[in-house]
Amino acid sequence: MKLSKTTLITILAVISVILLIIVGVTSVAGNAIAYEEKVTEAQSAISVQEKKRVTLYPELVDCVEAYDRHEYETLLAIVNARSSNGNVITDDMVNEIKNHINFVLEDYPQLSSQPQYERLMKDISITENELAKTREAYNSTVSRYNTYTRHPLHKFFLSLTGYERIEFEKLSYDVSDDAISLFNER
Repeated sequence: MKLSKTTLITILAVISVILLIIVGVTSVAGNAIAYEEKVTEAQSAISVQEKKRVTLYPELVDCVEAYDRHEYETLLAIVNARSSNGNVITDDMVNEIKNHINFVLEDYPQLSSQPQYERLMKDISITENELAKTREAYNSTVSRYNTYTRHPLHKFFLSLTGYERIEFEKLSYDVSDDAISLFNER
């Protein structure tokens, strides 16, 4: 039994169309899964930034508080030394104060916590900016996923594969009423 060229071409065309449909459907499902994974990665990145915030802030605050205590104790020691000797400081008193505050410079130490506060504020600002960027990236990824999986043709192909669409929601930046009332109380 010999097939004619037309019949052979028709059979190959039908097989090609079927293969293209299968590849198209699986490609749509694969892309949806890839977008889903990107959303999950973005959620994880937010968790990492929030954990950084939770661990960083108390450490920074403790550092500034320790520096403030050190500065206070140092100034108190200087005042006590001056007042106990009629405003005259002896070499022994200076050496004791130097040992107490661990001079880095041989001159009078800079007793100013301002740089520590500036560092604290800078680190907080950097952390908050990184967290905001991470949240924006998450919302952007959710938008891409939602747009892709809601497209009518993609939606049809995804239904053929049995893919169940996940409802990811964008993060809201609305300030809660509790936060507003706490702010107003101060």
